[in-house]
Amino acid sequence: MTSAGITGNAHLAWQQRLLEELAKGSDLLCLEVLGQRFVVRWGRAVTRQQRVAMSSAWARCIAGPEPLLPPVPAEPTGGRPFTASVTCTSSKHSAGTFQLEAASFEELAENLTSRLTVSAILANAGELTMLHACGVADPGTGAVVALVARSGTGKTTAASVLARIYGYVTDETVAVAWDGSVVPYPKPLSVKQEAGTPKRQVGPDEFGLQPAPAMPFIQSIVLLNRVQAPHPVAPVLEKVPLADALLALIPESSSQGDVVDPLQSLCRLIESVGGVWQVTYAEAADLPGSLEPLFRLQSTSGQEWEAAAPDAARRPPLPAGSIRRRASRDAVRIGGDLLVMLDNQIVRLSGIGPALWEACSAPRGLDELTEHIAEVHGEPEGYRAAVATAVEQLIAKSVLERGEH
Repeated sequence: MTSAGITGNAHLAWQQRLLEELAKGSDLLCLEVLGQRFVVRWGRAVTRQQRVAMSSAWARCIAGPEPLLPPVPAEPTGGRPFTASVTCTSSKHSAGTFQLEAASFEELAENLTSRLTVSAILANAGELTMLHACGVADPGTGAVVALVARSGTGKTTAASVLARIYGYVTDETVAVAWDGSVVPYPKPLSVKQEAGTPKRQVGPDEFGLQPAPAMPFIQSIVLLNRVQAPHPVAPVLEKVPLADALLALIPESSSQGDVVDPLQSLCRLIESVGGVWQVTYAEAADLPGSLEPLFRLQSTSGQEWEAAAPDAARRPPLPAGSIRRRASRDAVRIGGDLLVMLDNQIVRLSGIGPALWEACSAPRGLDELTEHIAEVHGEPEGYRAAVATAVEQLIAKSVLERGEH
């Protein structure tokens, strides 16, 4: 039998199993999330009406049936009767399954959204730059403005307002590929309700949001800064210095540390969109007018950064008492500052910090470091004590390390 015949038989078998499941009322939900495929199989406590509601909420992420059938959801426990079983595949990972259970359908729906997002982010780690942001796109050009903010500070509200005019890309994760293209994630919007209750998962169609264009690409990155104001105030849009932008974006990115040269990669992205902006505003209704210019091409300046010398791939043992910088994931110079990424944390070095870090590419004694700093920065009164203090501070921050006696 040919491979095509085997494939055809497998597809027929899958269709038969799918029909059987649908006849039982399973209503499998097949989704594509950031390029990853998921199939959701509901437990028996989830009603027909609730299944239809979830299909409607996820309508813009619906994918064709996959030849995968999730296992039967776990038997419900007394306090958590709502269950679901989810099978996922990706180009990099084989099929995997996770089970969900919850005390209410609303909790199950919120948990499903969270798990799908996290699973897709982990599957794309190292491949995409993923900003914790809502994204909206010009329907004519495909230009995307990413609005970056912490959870609970206005992303979903901003998306629900802006995407009535612009195409709805996501209210959660703006995923940017190496060529600047954006992978849409038009998930249900997670809307806050009463304190202590799960967020309601509302489909973009229910909000009347515009569809995302066919080929979206990143055009601008904006930090959302929502403030409380006793009276109406106009939004203020201002450019963010590059070092400050990096420090703001890294905590609001997912798996950036898995990208090759994570700081340099983010610098190149920022450079490609003409820098990062911040909008300070009180009401989301005021955002469309103030952000309109950011959907157009931004002027760029010369490169503001340069890569710092990388650490050697193989590091010999550190002699007792000697000082050396710890291995870093990446480091960039911006003006007189040096930003060093250690794991997923960035440390910003200024003053004599960059010179100390550079000098410690190989093991050095404190006297040798002090002489080096004197050559670079001069010998003001008390400079020896200042160098010793700075070294101890950098050791405490895990930027430098000292060999044990």
